[in-house]
Order: sequence, then structure tokens, then C-alpha cells
Amino acid sequence: MPPSPERALSPNALAGSDLCIGCGACTLLAEDSAMGWDRDGFRKPAGDFADRSSEDVASRCPMSPFARDEDHIADALFDDVPRHARLGRVRASYVGHVAEEEWRSNGSSGGLTSWVAGELLRTGKVDAVAHVRPEDPSVGGRFFGYTLSSSLEELGRGAKSRYYPVDLADILRTIRSTPGLYAIVGLPCFIKAVNLARRADPLLEERITHTLGLFCGHQKSAHLVDSFALQLDTDMMRVRAVDYRLKDPGRPANWYRADLTLDDGRHRSEDWMHLADGDWGAGFWQNPACNWCDDVAAETADIAFGDAWVEPYSSDGRGTNVAVVRSAEIHEMIEAARDEGRLALAIVAPDFVADTQAAGFRHRREGLAYRLTWAKRGIRPRKRVAPSAALPWRRKAIYRLRNAITRGSHIVFRLANASAKPGLYTGWARPTLKLYQALAWGAGPLGKWLDKLAPRAKA
Repeated sequence: MPPSPERALSPNALAGSDLCIGCGACTLLAEDSAMGWDRDGFRKPAGDFADRSSEDVASRCPMSPFARDEDHIADALFDDVPRHARLGRVRASYVGHVAEEEWRSNGSSGGLTSWVAGELLRTGKVDAVAHVRPEDPSVGGRFFGYTLSSSLEELGRGAKSRYYPVDLADILRTIRSTPGLYAIVGLPCFIKAVNLARRADPLLEERITHTLGLFCGHQKSAHLVDSFALQLDTDMMRVRAVDYRLKDPGRPANWYRADLTLDDGRHRSEDWMHLADGDWGAGFWQNPACNWCDDVAAETADIAFGDAWVEPYSSDGRGTNVAVVRSAEIHEMIEAARDEGRLALAIVAPDFVADTQAAGFRHRREGLAYRLTWAKRGIRPRKRVAPSAALPWRRKAIYRLRNAITRGSHIVFRLANASAKPGLYTGWARPTLKLYQALAWGAGPLGKWLDKLAPRAKA
């Protein structure tokens, strides 16, 4: 579908319509622009700039209905590469891990994202890599942020998954002001924003030479860390670091374990499965804008990485990647490393890779089609999925409940803080999660009763 004629939109109009993902790319358009935190723990444009409408904002925001969609961006970048229905353009697809063990052991998954970024640095194809790295919250007030790494040692400090809101505002300004060649690692919406900015800005087009995408289910609020601290009976002011997926080779990779490091060096840890809001797919702490995204596999990136969430890989605690390659240059790099034994990757069909992300695709295809039929205030999204309510009642109920959980987690958490009753949040979250799991999994007595009414639906 070609883009509609450009119209003037403001960042706040997009945010008010649940279409701001917090990437910060729009802040390049004005000197007085800035990013800040909203009340729900997401990054948002701030100041007078956020109220000003412009066609540039409308054409550069990755969630804007007037920006070029993923198909058009990928068609321009990878026109010689076959298109897959779910993954976008696919030159080659793989499953496996980095054979050089330090890369795999330091990452949440198979180490491939950091390895590709490091190989671009090692071979001199880029001068620095823009990626997310831990920060000290007692200094800057946040746990993670984008940084530039120009060495393998610096790059290694940014390994692992970070389910925390960040933005590109400062890093894109640094790239514009500092000559060199750069790679950027990011979520699908962030890589799309980078590509829209490159198209409009010749300097960014010249300097950002490689994009490394991450498969995405949805973004989480910064308040997820507060929830960890609450449930681990920990003073949030003492938390200095968070690991969302503490790695243990002796446990299945999909058994997430949260770990908090305190100011005295001690740790507090718990498996996600034991937390009141520990089911990722239920939608707790989700950014509402993620309900209007149709890109799981970073379709505009030169290469995109995910976790192999199918057996036998999901049970391997050492971590296993799937990857989709679109760039000829990176494809050549990976094939050379496979020949040298540096990468333990097997070539697989694109459908295999897509199937490892089956739940994400259901949410972004079937679920999105249903959500597009709902009444919506403000700006309507324009997606590559056609609106449709042709679903069994149980699947409709799952999508409705997920949406309620997303909104409820933010609202109830605010009420808990305002009333100084932190247990209010967990007291709401636990039974709500049980209801979701009964509906989606057939869990518990309620789930068994629902199974009699309708076949169980995959979450």
C-alpha cells in the first residue's frame, strides 16, 4: 500500500492516539526538542516542540499513518531479495549460535547480535556501534540508554536483552555531529525510524551504514523494574542494576529469571513464572503503541535476530538465535564465518524462523486485524493488515483481556503509589493473570469449564 499524502501531525497528537513508541527520532527536527518520561514509564517527546504539527513529523514517525510502511522501505533497500509473507525480505535465514563461546555466554540468546556488531567493528566496516548499555540509575535516573561503542570491550558491556524504554534522540544527534561510519542495533520500530530519518537526511544516510534489528513481542514500561522490586521485597531506591534474563545453562532458555543488584552488591532474584505479572504474553506493562505495530522481525533491518522459541532450542539454557539476513554484505560475512567454524549456524527455511515467533505473529496479524475494528480516539493507524472481526469468541476475549491488562497495569500501579498501598497492584495482577491463563491456556477450574464451551486457543 503506498503512503498517503503527507499531513501535519504533532508528537503529542500521535502520543495522545497511542501511536508514539518513544523512539525520539522526531526530536531531530527542532533544536528545542527533548525526550522525557511520561507517568506510565515510557519515553515521550517533551516541551513546546511536542505540540507543534508538521509534515516532517508525520513522515518520519514510524507509527504515523502518513509515513512509508515497512514494505516500501524494504523494497527500496533490498529490491533483489525475495519477500516472505511474515518476515519481509529474506536473503537467508539461520538457526544456531556463535561458536566462539564468550559471545554466547555473555548474551541472553546465542550471542549472534553482539557477534555481528563486533565483526563490523573488527573488520573496520564501521567506526562505532550504537546500542543499549546499562547505566547507573543513581547518576542519570535510568537503568539503560543508547551509547556508542568503538571497541569489542565496550560492545561487550551492552550484551543481553533490555526490556526497558530508551530513545534514539541523543545518539542520532551525536552521529550527525561526529564524522564516521555507524551501525545501529534496535527494535523494529526504531530501525524503521532510523531508515525514515536516513531517507530525509543525507548526512545520516552517509554515516549510518548498517542496521541490526531485534525481533520484538512488545516494549515494556520502566515500571516493570519497580514491579520486580516490589515483589522481591526490595527498596527501589537501592536497586543499581537489573538483569531481565539471568542466564543459567542448566535451565531452559525460556525460563526467564529476573535479577536485581543492590547498592551493597547483594542480589535479589526470582523466576518470572512466580511473579504476579510474569507471563510476557499477557500484556502487563506493555506500551499501548505496540498494539498498532505489524512488524515482528525488523523488516527494514540489514539483519534481524530473535530467540529460537521451539524445541529443542528453547530448552537449551545456553541460548540459540534465529536470524534473517537481507544485506548481501552481511550475508557474505556470515557465510565466511560459518566456513571458518566461528559460527555454528544451520540454514533453515524462512517458515521455520517465523514459526519460532508464532505467538508474536498471531498478536500482530490476527490480533491486530481485530483491534483495527475497535473504536479508537484520535489518529487512526494505517497498517498492512486488513481489519477483521472474523474470530471465535474465545480469541476475541483473549485480545480484549490483553488490552485491558495493558491499560490496567499502568492504572492500578498509579493508584497503588498514590494510596501508598503497593500490595494493591499485586492483589489485582495475580487473579487477573489467572483469568488470562484460564482463557488462553485452559488453566485451572475456570479454564476446564471454558474448554467445554470452546476449543482452547493458543495464546
